[in-house]
Amino acid sequence: QVQLVESGGRLVQAGGSLSLSCAASGRTFTNYFMAWFRQAPGKEREFVAGMFWNGNNIMYTDSVKGRFTISRDNAKNTVNLQMNSLKPEDTAVYYCAADPSRWALYTRPTEYNYWGQGTQVTVSS
Repeated sequence: QVQLVESGGRLVQAGGSLSLSCAASGRTFTNYFMAWFRQAPGKEREFVAGMFWNGNNIMYTDSVKGRFTISRDNAKNTVNLQMNSLKPEDTAVYYCAADPSRWALYTRPTEYNYWGQGTQVTVSS
């Protein structure tokens, strides 16, 4: 049984930094594509960043390029999202997701087979 558990969300001031972590368990994730999505109130869930567990094919949505960094820690079996220069528009629930059925459609949340419960990030102005 695959489990994804996010942590690290909290209230932070604009311009600040935050690090999110997604603890993955239940199987070997070596060949999995892992992603972070976010969903703000009243908006659709959107792709933020993603990568294969082996470090290949790192992807970011345009609005976070240069500010966010996705990485994985093999020793801890986590996928992390370092968020710098945070803006109020980054406020959302952030979700970890894994294993899109069709990798070419990796930005579509409906493609993913596994999800975490989400962690709230609030950026105050």
